[in-house]
Amino acid sequence: MTDFLKLLKRFALPYKLNIFLSLFFNLLTAMLTIFSFSFIIPILQMLFHLSEARYDYMSLEDGSLKDVAINNFYYYTGTIIESHGPSVALGFLAVILVMATMLKTLSAYLSDYFTIPMRNGIVRDVRNDMYAKILSLPIGFYTNERKGDVMARLSGDVSQIEWSVMSSVNMLFKNPVQILIYLAMMVYVSWELTIFVLVFLPIAGTVMGKVGKQLKRTSRVAQQMWGDILSTTEETISGLRVIKAFNAEDKMDSRFTGETAEYYRLSNSIERRQSLAHPMSEFLGTIAVAVVLWFGGALILSGSSRIEASQFIFYMVLFYSIINPAKDLSKAGYSIQKGMASLERIDKIMDARNPIRDPERPVPLSKEDGKKSHIRFRNVSFSYNKERKVLKDIDLEVKEGATVALVGQSGSGKSTLVDLIPRFWDVDSGKVEVDGHDVRDYRVGDLRSLMGNVNQEAILFNDTFFNNITFGVESATMEEVEAAARIANAHEFIMATPEGYQTNIGDRGCRLSGGQRQRISIARAILKNPAILILDEATSALDTESERLVQEALERLMKNRTTVVIAHRLSTIVNADEICVMHEGQIVERGTHAELIALGGHYKKLVEMQQV
Repeated sequence: MTDFLKLLKRFALPYKLNIFLSLFFNLLTAMLTIFSFSFIIPILQMLFHLSEARYDYMSLEDGSLKDVAINNFYYYTGTIIESHGPSVALGFLAVILVMATMLKTLSAYLSDYFTIPMRNGIVRDVRNDMYAKILSLPIGFYTNERKGDVMARLSGDVSQIEWSVMSSVNMLFKNPVQILIYLAMMVYVSWELTIFVLVFLPIAGTVMGKVGKQLKRTSRVAQQMWGDILSTTEETISGLRVIKAFNAEDKMDSRFTGETAEYYRLSNSIERRQSLAHPMSEFLGTIAVAVVLWFGGALILSGSSRIEASQFIFYMVLFYSIINPAKDLSKAGYSIQKGMASLERIDKIMDARNPIRDPERPVPLSKEDGKKSHIRFRNVSFSYNKERKVLKDIDLEVKEGATVALVGQSGSGKSTLVDLIPRFWDVDSGKVEVDGHDVRDYRVGDLRSLMGNVNQEAILFNDTFFNNITFGVESATMEEVEAAARIANAHEFIMATPEGYQTNIGDRGCRLSGGQRQRISIARAILKNPAILILDEATSALDTESERLVQEALERLMKNRTTVVIAHRLSTIVNADEICVMHEGQIVERGTHAELIALGGHYKKLVEMQQV
């Protein structure tokens, strides 16, 4: 129960106005159900001469407002019967019954009307919070988590929380209130029938739970929007390295929030229309009503019950009204348990700790155009699992404006080493310095604003050329984008597309070749104008022609920048200021191309292997 109350407080409390309005209209629905039919009994008794009661006109001096209203209603009803006959009186009664039922169903609809925004709002809020958390968590978190599982938590588990919270609200505020009101009146009318109902109702509830199905219609637009939300989530997790490197968390958060806002609007519209058809499901309760009708009728016909025919009709109305809340209440406990299990899965993400944090007193950093940064690794060691060291006592300096290349076999630690510069990971020992300060002394956003990344796999997004190039760069003009694309050898093939820079490149740039994707990635880095450039095997997966165009673009990008290059194709780094050969987490050789060839060690063997 404690966890249940925490669940309710955590998610539903911000919508307390919706809860209050829903509760109010639920109470009103129950009261209208009772009072709209309770006055039928005396009228039926008068029509069929089952009662000899006479009603005379009363003034306010003769009694309370309630007593006067009830008495005078029956007085005028009796007058109509005497003046116009029973048929007219029955017609009058039918009109009143229809109007009362209309008010009851309207009240029930208004209860759902105010509940729907709460349910969809809870889903929206949880998804937005989870997405913001996904953006903030370090890359290391996703080495132990499957992307599909994370997406399932964002979709299926959040939806389960939605229905669990709604079951909680119904269990506390709706179903018990209605059941108690109806049950009290049923006991008052006939305790014999009520005993039978208390035995039969659980059976009826079980049958209704299996047979009853809500009427739902799927909206194509809403499904497409849901697909967009999942697509954005998958792109975020896949492209998290680029998002963080370009400080684009806010951009992606804004994009996702916009999509969920639109989905929220569509969901409200669809489900409000669906709620109009929901009263039709009450027809499924006819079977249960028929059983009680048979049993109660048998009691009346046998003369063994004190209940009269007119009272029995009223009783049947009450029984019919209690079926749905009783059925929902029986399912609420199971739904809440499922919701609590989903909440545990969601909290695994929401409670995850991010070790990459801003310092309490960060070193100020202001990026200046044309500024070159200085990088220094001082006795750096690192391991992913605190057991096997991936990097061992690395000591390396990258001077301002210099180009340092890292080469070596796969698994030697090259990518891990460069990941320490933007703090995708933090060192176990030693420190990484940028411009004379430990990278942990800067704000993470300030540090990454100095850097541009071009990776082996060009990570692009399902958007236009223009938006991919300006990713992470605010207020870029078309002239600046075109200039960056020209430097990256991308302008010509962009203009050859139907809509130029406004052409959508497809999921992960699927409409482009590998070389084209890479040149868009380079244009993005050029537009950012970083002081530090990190190239992670940017040409290793390209054919010869594409490699030439990309390499030419990279050379333009590298001018006057501090550059760290990870290279498979050693021919692309011949002119680097320094080449470091890594082996099993250590730098085993360093020097220029000519010096390393003359040394005749690991580097020369690598060159000879590629020349074979």
